[in-house]
Amino acid sequence: MASWISMSEACSRLGVRPQTLYAYVSRGKLEVMTDPEDTRRSLYRAEDVASLAKRKQAGRKHETLATNTLFGAEPSIPTAVSTFIRERLYYRGQDAIALSRTATVEDVARLLWNAEQEIDFSSAAPGVSGILPVPGKDRAGKALAGSQGAASSRRAAVGGHAKSVVQPEDAPGRVAAFTRLAALAATGHSTRGRLTRVLHSECQHLVGHLAHAFGARQGSAPLHQRFAQGWKQPAKVADLFRTAMVLLADHELTSSAFAARIAASNAASLPACLLAGLTTLAAPLHGDASGRVQALLDEVERLGEDHVIAHYLSTGLPLAGFGHHLYPEGDPRAQALLALFEPPEPITRFIRKVNDLTGLRPNIDAALAALAAHLRLPPDAAFGLFATARSVGLLAHSLEQSREAQVIRPRGRYVGPMPEMAQGAR
Repeated sequence: MASWISMSEACSRLGVRPQTLYAYVSRGKLEVMTDPEDTRRSLYRAEDVASLAKRKQAGRKHETLATNTLFGAEPSIPTAVSTFIRERLYYRGQDAIALSRTATVEDVARLLWNAEQEIDFSSAAPGVSGILPVPGKDRAGKALAGSQGAASSRRAAVGGHAKSVVQPEDAPGRVAAFTRLAALAATGHSTRGRLTRVLHSECQHLVGHLAHAFGARQGSAPLHQRFAQGWKQPAKVADLFRTAMVLLADHELTSSAFAARIAASNAASLPACLLAGLTTLAAPLHGDASGRVQALLDEVERLGEDHVIAHYLSTGLPLAGFGHHLYPEGDPRAQALLALFEPPEPITRFIRKVNDLTGLRPNIDAALAALAAHLRLPPDAAFGLFATARSVGLLAHSLEQSREAQVIRPRGRYVGPMPEMAQGAR
């Protein structure tokens, strides 16, 4: 049976301040519960504290510390963009869930970028629109899109079969978005020696172009309304897109943010930084996880939730879209989004049964997939919404990192065979 200790005792055993204790909890490294004798206080699992204390001792060795900096849970890059406190996400100190009730992604961009001017994602910057190849419209864009034919076929494993959604090379989606962004990255200017307001202007044009490539209608309306228009959704649906985009704008130092920061630390152009981040985001274990969830939901529709759950639990396979190591008590972003609409009944039953049998709650990937199913959005729309929203955060990280003089260049710890020494070498 687990034993529980007070905050002061936990801090004493770990030699940390309460703020660090909160960070351990938010990252799922330390379990917490409300003190039954005083609901204003929290108790911490003693076994978790002991495990953390043991790892801290091991981490004092330089080699272990260097490895844990990259693969451990503790961040090594200072940032003021976003953070987690007590399983809540904050954008520059403001609660992201609270912001999602009224703010637009334009408001959040202004906040995360520390911009003085209002953000407008509608217009094209001089010298930018003219070099954007549209797949199928010009020779360079068409060639690049054609070379990515395999990438334009989205394949998801559904009950042992392959389900393909082929994206025409001139259709909105990630091929169009990545092709346009790659052209900008190839010709973009370094962030060095340029005023902040100029960089902010370039950021908003990049996000605007990305949104259009994913299907948002051109115009001066806020992005959530333009996505609703482009995807032929009623006006009332736009507010669901607004909420989702605010919730998805950033998530601290993710692998995609780290990739963007590495590019930025080398003085890369903003489109290059964004491309580095988005190609990482597009991976199935990151921002494209909603595609894995959609494959699971397709399986539920075809075979029934009971059969699917029994199969996954009996084989020990993880259920995509459920649980999050940063939110042991449930992803608050998913809760906020799911509260605004009623998913299709099979999905609702599936979520309820998974929670009853595993204790795991849906995360934001499941909520986004459920939203796409509820609205019957175009293929890849969930990723398009996620990628456009997260581009705001990726650019915020890029801007922040570009102000630092040091290049992010971790050292490798060689574990391969030792080279043969040259004859006569000592």
